[in-house]
Amino acid sequence: MSLHKSCEIQLPDWLDEFIDHWNEPLETIEQRMHLAVTLAAENVKHHTGGPFGAIVVEDDSSRLLSVGVNLVTSVELSLAHAEMVAVSLAQSAIGNWNLGSTGVAQLVTSCEPCAMCFGAVPWSGVSSIIWGASKEDAEEAGFDEGDKPADWVESLERRGIRTRGGVRHEEARAVLKHYARRDGAIIYHPEKH
Repeated sequence: MSLHKSCEIQLPDWLDEFIDHWNEPLETIEQRMHLAVTLAAENVKHHTGGPFGAIVVEDDSSRLLSVGVNLVTSVELSLAHAEMVAVSLAQSAIGNWNLGSTGVAQLVTSCEPCAMCFGAVPWSGVSSIIWGASKEDAEEAGFDEGDKPADWVESLERRGIRTRGGVRHEEARAVLKHYARRDGAIIYHPEKH
């Protein structure tokens, strides 16, 4: 038996030019969320994955470490959520699994983390997580966000990871709604092939 020994997650081609032309500052969480939500909208526009975007930023310097978009359907990997992509690329960029090793890193995501992404946050080394749309917004659009403990926010806070939700909520929610209404939208569920 021959085992497959690698997989690849590569950002879509449109992202290079998009980021090169992004001139807005990333000093506030609202500005950072604007980029994450715009990434989600662009991902939908280019048909390269689901309606989710994320960035990792050095909190003190506002330096962008990485971006991520949902690539589940384009790379056929269930772990290719925007947050997982952004965190993985940031870790690769700094050469360390611990994003806190070089400073204070913030994960900004267009939607509240699902069960998988929530589980990855404590081990990523981020010092804070900011999200826009809610779990309910994603589920209303048809996505299965999985089960998280009722006190998931408090559990992150107990670990020293600051949280804030609902940033640019309506803007983030609108991307999910647009995607769900679009012809050919792929809402993926294991039980719905």
